[in-house]
Amino acid sequence: MEKKKYYITTPVYYANAEPHIGSAYTTIAADVLARWNRILGKEVFFLTGTDEHGQKIQETAEKAGKEPQKFVDEITKKFQETFKLLNISNNNFIRTSDKEHKKEVQKILQELYEKKLIYKGEYESYYCVGCEQYLTENDLVDGKCPLHNREPELRKENAYLFKLSAFEKDLLKLIKSEKYQISPKKRQKEVIKFIETGLKDISISRLKEKVSWGIELPFDKEHTCFVWVDAFWNYLTGLKEKKSFDKFWPPDTQLLAKDILRVHATIWPALLLATENELPKKLFVHGYFTINGKKMSKSLGNAISPENLVNKYGVDSLRYFLLRKIPFGEDGDFSETSLAEAHNNELANKLGNLVSRVSALAEKYGLEKTQIKTLKSSPLLKKVSSLLENLELDKALSEIFAFIDKTNEYIQKSKPWESKDKKVLYELSNAIKDISILLSPFIPETSERISKIFNFELTLKDLNSPLSTTKIKKAPILFEKIADDNKTKTHSTIQSSK
Repeated sequence: MEKKKYYITTPVYYANAEPHIGSAYTTIAADVLARWNRILGKEVFFLTGTDEHGQKIQETAEKAGKEPQKFVDEITKKFQETFKLLNISNNNFIRTSDKEHKKEVQKILQELYEKKLIYKGEYESYYCVGCEQYLTENDLVDGKCPLHNREPELRKENAYLFKLSAFEKDLLKLIKSEKYQISPKKRQKEVIKFIETGLKDISISRLKEKVSWGIELPFDKEHTCFVWVDAFWNYLTGLKEKKSFDKFWPPDTQLLAKDILRVHATIWPALLLATENELPKKLFVHGYFTINGKKMSKSLGNAISPENLVNKYGVDSLRYFLLRKIPFGEDGDFSETSLAEAHNNELANKLGNLVSRVSALAEKYGLEKTQIKTLKSSPLLKKVSSLLENLELDKALSEIFAFIDKTNEYIQKSKPWESKDKKVLYELSNAIKDISILLSPFIPETSERISKIFNFELTLKDLNSPLSTTKIKKAPILFEKIADDNKTKTHSTIQSSK
């Protein structure tokens, strides 16, 4: 029987500066979903990468006194190192400066040109270099881009335009019927409202004399491709590079932050319709964290390094905090004080202490196999499966930790250190097995350590099977407590890709 397939993507992150906690947030969430679907036995393809062209990168490289390619090579290497540090299990890391990607983009541009869906004309609109997006007057606040706090350029120039307006009715129909699903629901409503105001044809090129750092149009070497048209195509080329397009297309889940929803909900599906490719099944739009009403942004200079947080708290503490304390799909607040509290009170006290106590008692008194009566995990598995299917990551973690609380209550009530009851210790150990397997997409490093102590595999088969009664050794400390004087009270923000 052929395995079910699951294809998940993050946006390609803009390579104008080193990765921050925002790109970590989106990528960790995607990693959790990829790992969970692997546990369910699906064949998974998880794609992430970097967006490496455009005016903003050209300008940033010039300021740094570097050639654009050398500049993005250095930034991309940092992204790859950071994702490795965060224990990200991606199947490919796509770069939009890859030769194969460039060829594919030029191929679809030529196809659209021959279909007369790209034509030469004049384009006038506000343009924010920070967003690399066109804006309407209604988007501006006091004449400025609200995300980057800078006045956009009013551009009027000869350019090649894509007939986005031709797809307005089809897009509305697909989004309203949820054949092209946008979640949460409020984001779907935003998109519908925007499209109903009318879609205009959009510029897909810049004169090469102004923006040389981009993919040349195959039908006019004097123009380079607009960065979004180039970037979107990564979702296809990332599969084609690995000869996996026919197997995995279309994406099951595409994660992104709300600042790039509009282009993903209009230009992206229109390009797919124009080239007769299937649309993704679901766009899931998460929020970000704010500071003084502004999102975190590399261009605003208030980004936080995930590397620094991992070095201080550990990778699993950061992964856990970001996905437990932030309702997925909503805005939230990042506080290092809260991160330290979650590390100490939940991971160290609740999970770490449970594993330490039970493993020490199991080593001392041993286990005796028995029927599981008090700590049955089948209802928990059902709840967690449903929540993860709906991308309610924070609620799934909440359910797992409610079961950890129940397990801690059971050890206090049964007092196996007094009774020396091997059957009680078996039920507690079996509960730890189930907890660890369900937590493994979120905190894989810790779950792997626990699995070696209690002798089980992080699989659905082992979740549905009783624990073996082999000898158990006392666990080392899983989470060292963070001293109060190491805490900071700085609040920061999270965003996704630009």
